Amino acid sequence: MQVKRVEKQLNAFEKLGIPEIIKGMLFTFGSMFKKRVTRQYPEERYVAPAAVKGQPLLVENEDGTPRCVACSLCEVVCPPKAITIQAEETDRYIEREPEEFSIDMLRCILCGLCEEVCPKEAIVMSDRYELAAFTREELVFHKDQLLTPKADLRKRIDFTKEKFDKWNS
Repeated sequence: MQVKRVEKQLNAFEKLGIPEIIKGMLFTFGSMFKKRVTRQYPEERYVAPAAVKGQPLLVENEDGTPRCVACSLCEVVCPPKAITIQAEETDRYIEREPEEFSIDMLRCILCGLCEEVCPKEAIVMSDRYELAAFTREELVFHKDQLLTPKADLRKRIDFTKEKFDKWNS
């Protein structure tokens, strides 16, 4: 059985594409009066929700010591190998702490695996998403730049506990 194709005969008005142009102009005219959704960036800052995975930071205890025990799990699990840790012995209640801890943000893909694998919740994905510098060396963050008080990271720590703490639920 053969299907017969019926082609619509276009008039000169339709051949020039005038109906499509009119539809496009009506759409543009209608959208001119809608509320703008563009954020004027430097003046209007984006308030990131707790779920945003920004720059990874080290959590600092209330006494000013790093929460990290230098287990190197984050270094091992990091796909682009952006984390470097050198451990040192300590006389505190933990056996080791990082002597050198650095994250190369040029390599970091903000995947959050380091945060998920950390047994002590010592590394947290923050809401810092603005990463800009003039040289490559400025984007390699060391321990002193990464240490952040626990109180400043409370929103993200609470979020991860609520979403990913499967053992206590």
